[in-house]
Amino acid sequence: MIDIEIEDEAWVAAAPQAQDLVQAAAAAALRQAEFDGDAVTILLTDDESVRDLNARFRGKDYATNVLSFPAPENPEGHLGDIALAFGVCAREASEQGKPLAHHLQHLVAHGVLHLLGYDHETDAEAEHMEGLERVILAGLGVPDPYAAEQGDHG
Repeated sequence: MIDIEIEDEAWVAAAPQAQDLVQAAAAAALRQAEFDGDAVTILLTDDESVRDLNARFRGKDYATNVLSFPAPENPEGHLGDIALAFGVCAREASEQGKPLAHHLQHLVAHGVLHLLGYDHETDAEAEHMEGLERVILAGLGVPDPYAAEQGDHG
């Protein structure tokens, strides 16, 4: 089950279809990675909440666009949790000249891939992960997110 929690109504005000966009992107990422389950929780929240999570769990006292928290192995098959900060994501989308809906789907796919064990610490890992993201997003009708410079991904 893909559980979507909207904590900051700014998401819905800016992208009324936010829940459907998140659902589609998460499901597409899970399919692309050939993952059988779909137990993930995605929180659409504000910058302050993400800043707090980033400070508490990563030791970085600032808001970032997306944070992924893989769950320990569990019998329920829960992969983990993802949190997205509205202000950071909206600002990045504007700065990059892309619709918030496209940026949201990219960051959800990115976060789900992190939960599945993908990373971008090395150039080879980044190239592989970005390739998966491009395929996932193309299937959703979203242009290549790496055609323009991207922000920090957590």
